[in-house]
Amino acid sequence: MIMKGQKISDRYQIIKSIGEGGMANVYLAYDTILDRNVAVKVLRGDLSNDEKFVRRFQREALAASSLSHPNIVEVYDVGEDNGEYYIVMEYIEGKHLKTLLKKRGKLTLSEAVDIMLQITDGMSVAHDSYIIHRDIKPQNIMILENGLVKITDFGIAMAMNATQLTQTNSVMGSVHYLPPEQASGQGSTLQSDIYSMGIVFYELITGELPFKGDNAVEIALKHLKEPLPDIRDKIPNVPNSIVNIIKHSTAKNPKNRYDDARQMHEDLKTCLDEARINEPIISYKYSETDTDDTKIMKMVKKEKAPLENQETEKKEEVIAKQITGDDLKKQNRLLIILAFIFTGLVVGITSIVILMPIITNSGKQATIPDVSNLTVEAAIKKLQDKDFVVADERIERSSSEIPEGKVIGTNPSIGLKRKKGTELRLIVSIGDAEITIEDYTNESYLEIKGKLETLGLNVLIERKEVDENGEIEYEDGKIIAQSVEPGQRLSKGDSITLFIPDIFSFYPDFTNGDYTTEDVEDFADTYELNLEIEYVQTDDHEPGTIYYQSRPEGYKIVAGQNFKIRVAQVVEETENEDFYEGLE
Repeated sequence: MIMKGQKISDRYQIIKSIGEGGMANVYLAYDTILDRNVAVKVLRGDLSNDEKFVRRFQREALAASSLSHPNIVEVYDVGEDNGEYYIVMEYIEGKHLKTLLKKRGKLTLSEAVDIMLQITDGMSVAHDSYIIHRDIKPQNIMILENGLVKITDFGIAMAMNATQLTQTNSVMGSVHYLPPEQASGQGSTLQSDIYSMGIVFYELITGELPFKGDNAVEIALKHLKEPLPDIRDKIPNVPNSIVNIIKHSTAKNPKNRYDDARQMHEDLKTCLDEARINEPIISYKYSETDTDDTKIMKMVKKEKAPLENQETEKKEEVIAKQITGDDLKKQNRLLIILAFIFTGLVVGITSIVILMPIITNSGKQATIPDVSNLTVEAAIKKLQDKDFVVADERIERSSSEIPEGKVIGTNPSIGLKRKKGTELRLIVSIGDAEITIEDYTNESYLEIKGKLETLGLNVLIERKEVDENGEIEYEDGKIIAQSVEPGQRLSKGDSITLFIPDIFSFYPDFTNGDYTTEDVEDFADTYELNLEIEYVQTDDHEPGTIYYQSRPEGYKIVAGQNFKIRVAQVVEETENEDFYEGLE
């Protein structure tokens, strides 16, 4: 169980839980080394005990970390700490696309196309590297307030075997977007992601899922056997170009789908052009049925022949059928043999492609040794013996367990495998410097934030939804809760979150002498204002005094507003003034 304030790998400090699922729990955490918020996804349940899955999860997550695109959530780190397997990702302040659909129902065509353009753009980068997501669904797509889309869960999705239909919420959610080939137990290809994206597109436009059922198996069978409902039955005036994109992407036979996400992206770019609105509806090139492609030729009806010839014709037909049957059996045997040979070649080549990098790189990697509780000199020697480079720059951190001057750990973390020659930074203890947390409720968040930051803590401010019509009266800017309980002790570098009510906020009077420019900067950061500070030389006010603000006290705050203050500065004397003063 991960607790608030707990540190993972002595680096990622848990702030709060932000999500739970069948495969993992997600936490907001603070990266104490790189000074940023991150999302930490920790595997749960049977998955963390499945060695095969864990190995695949780590391998696939590391592969996903190579992807860099604005529409893909960045993977920072993958590791293990006391049996807890985790993946560290970019923290996104947004909501799932599924949440938006529940709130809005269906989207407009332009909105749906914009979202799909972003999804396919991100997936194009993955497909270019032949990385298959395998679990595209609205629950794995985040959307920010500015409309930016982020695809998440690459590592876990690629490690999961989506054909194992269990009754977890995760798989029940996934099966609604499951390609027929995965439902039938076949492997995934780039076209599998295309099918899932086509189902998402259908749902964005109609607000409904095409296939529903009482359980995962029933829904999977519908993906496998039933044709996709015609979107025009839901949205009669939808352009033919949209119909074609959905048909093209959700074809039962993968051969009839787009080759990859980039091809689908290019088609989406022009789908709302006037010239394409009434384009011809596409027909499938390849068979969409589950039967093989053997063609059965119908016998041509002949006119009745004389009686003496009919017996001869019947004999010829029997012989022809026997020959055809023998030929078909031979052809089938030949096809089976060729299929085995082809499968063997594919498996062999795939094994070589996968294993060669592992074989060639195995000698170039080493595990970062445990140097905790060693002196700096001893730690450097131990790391250099493993052919790692130790950076001159060190990270200082308080510790109640490691004496001052000794090593707490390394960055990257102890136990991780890295290439020989990788530069590591030592994390050195500055001793026990704990701070006792008090009860800060009903205090001004600006004052408490400044006080705690002076003591060396990392202070986060979050607005929390409250019932403004309830019995409790909330005061703007006053703390209503805190992530660390009173009486607990934190060390320098640790994090605490202070919660303030998310109500209509108003500007205070910054000119009353109680505020500094730092207070105003924190205020602007919290409420997402565009702050401008003008320093003016004047004798009318004490230096450092805020004597003007562009928006008056009591004015309602709206994120993105421009806000300006003027701060008094000492008047600099000119050389001429000094000259005349000397004459006097």
